[in-house]
Amino acid sequence: MLNPFDAGIISFLNGLAHRSGIFDALIRFVSENHLFKGAVPGGLFWWGWFRKDQLTPKNRELLLSGLFAGLLALVVARGLAETLPFRERPLQNPAVHFQLPYEGVQTTLIGWSSFPSDHAAVFFALATTFCFISRTAGILALCHAFFIVCLPRIYLGYHYPTDILVGAIVGIGAACLSQRLALRTAAPRRSLEWIDRQPSISYALLFLVTFQIAISFDSVRQFAHFVFAVWRAGSAAPH
Repeated sequence: MLNPFDAGIISFLNGLAHRSGIFDALIRFVSENHLFKGAVPGGLFWWGWFRKDQLTPKNRELLLSGLFAGLLALVVARGLAETLPFRERPLQNPAVHFQLPYEGVQTTLIGWSSFPSDHAAVFFALATTFCFISRTAGILALCHAFFIVCLPRIYLGYHYPTDILVGAIVGIGAACLSQRLALRTAAPRRSLEWIDRQPSISYALLFLVTFQIAISFDSVRQFAHFVFAVWRAGSAAPH
């Protein structure tokens, strides 16, 4: 049974579906295209990294903490999704009476629990990090996380609003925790010193991490889903 919060928002958004093939196709394109999703926070990371001002070293420490926050948010959200009771996605839940938008696929993400949204967790963690560096960049990243990443996933039936809300809370919490730890420990400063000593290795690793941001951590999420599936199968097997 849907709570009133989820039911009201889904009912409103789903009332817009299946009216225009062009609009539905646009929403799905934006939701699935990595250039629209991951390139924005990835680009903001490198903008903040090479931004030249008196706060450059401090900003780089914050950005490194932000990468940790994004990974932490992903692990927490994915772990909750795999261990909490399974929640059927709106487009696969008969109780929702979801009207599939044009070009929608009923079997999308089948077998993946919808609660909480790991997309929301990662992108809000990164967006919150940018808020510590630049108010303008932070607002841009937060708007991107909500309107480009999360809202289309509700429209397409991938998530309930509460999935997004809890995912966002996880991401914001991870970012705030990471920044607090960064202020109390020397880990970010030592990481920067190592980057200065080993630029070829360190920048290759940073590229790989920001590449994962650009593809919305899809390969990492798939790997985590596989690991949890193997772990559950092993736990359920008779000994």
